[in-house]
Amino acid sequence: MDATTLFSIGELSRRTGLPVRTIRFYSDAGVVAPTTRTPAGYRLYDLDALLRLELLRTLRELDVDLATIRRVLDRELSVADVAAVHADAMDARIRVLQLRRSVLRAVAAGGAGPEEITLMHRLTQLSGEERRRLTDDFIEGTFGTRGTLGDLGDLGTSGAADADPAAAAMVRAALPDLCDDPSREQVAAWVELAELVGDEDFRARMRRTAGRQAAGRPLDIESAAGDELMEFTRQKVTEERESGTDPRSERGAAVIDDLVHRFAEVFARTPDREFREWMARQFEEAHDPLVDRYWRLVWIVNGWQVVPDLIPVYPWLIRALRT
Repeated sequence: MDATTLFSIGELSRRTGLPVRTIRFYSDAGVVAPTTRTPAGYRLYDLDALLRLELLRTLRELDVDLATIRRVLDRELSVADVAAVHADAMDARIRVLQLRRSVLRAVAAGGAGPEEITLMHRLTQLSGEERRRLTDDFIEGTFGTRGTLGDLGDLGTSGAADADPAAAAMVRAALPDLCDDPSREQVAAWVELAELVGDEDFRARMRRTAGRQAAGRPLDIESAAGDELMEFTRQKVTEERESGTDPRSERGAAVIDDLVHRFAEVFARTPDREFREWMARQFEEAHDPLVDRYWRLVWIVNGWQVVPDLIPVYPWLIRALRT
């Protein structure tokens, strides 16, 4: 074969694997024009046309559009440039497919209803930039200026708040970041988290709790009870938690009864149900169950190891006080 060799359209079809009608379409579109024609009017193509067709077929199999292929064949674009652009596009497409797969797995495992499926799909389809905008709005709406959720406005609106730089910095340092190929647990956690950060009540609770945590201020009940009683309480509850004692069990009831009597003596109060509820509210200022849930969801979304409660003593103590 040399540069003067001419091929019929049937021969081109056999050599490239493209159907005759496809070659004829490309020929009529001017992408691969015939070199000449036979006296009977049949198209003939040279070696350059064969090479162009083979490159065209390869690029089409890689989902490169015909307009871009024409520019490559006309040497307006290099194959390397096109490959780089389409590799990036393919990466984005793979990420979308991975998210869709994760949504389907979460739906299959959790038996979600139609509304939950729609919300789940909608939230996971957000780009990385849109997800960051969602969390940025949460920070601004909770600790700074008023923000909105833009296209996700129906998920909730944020409210104005006095800036608390330390608390905002603490929360911003551990924002949720959904990976490209999340597990079904991460998808479910992300959906729950996205709904949670748009809730005004939650933002107020986060503002209060994070502000205290960032400042490291002791609770009023801690200061009034004194270091000795608080150290005894932490030690006692830690022992029960580590031994697996249920705060609602008989053993848990005995432990909390002893602690309630000790606190009642210090505060000169009657160790009754009202006093127990007062204690529970006091300790809740440092441990809000909904805020704790937020942190657990962040750990799950980010793929971090889920660690014990931020303040290990108080969740057990509060549950026991209210049993």
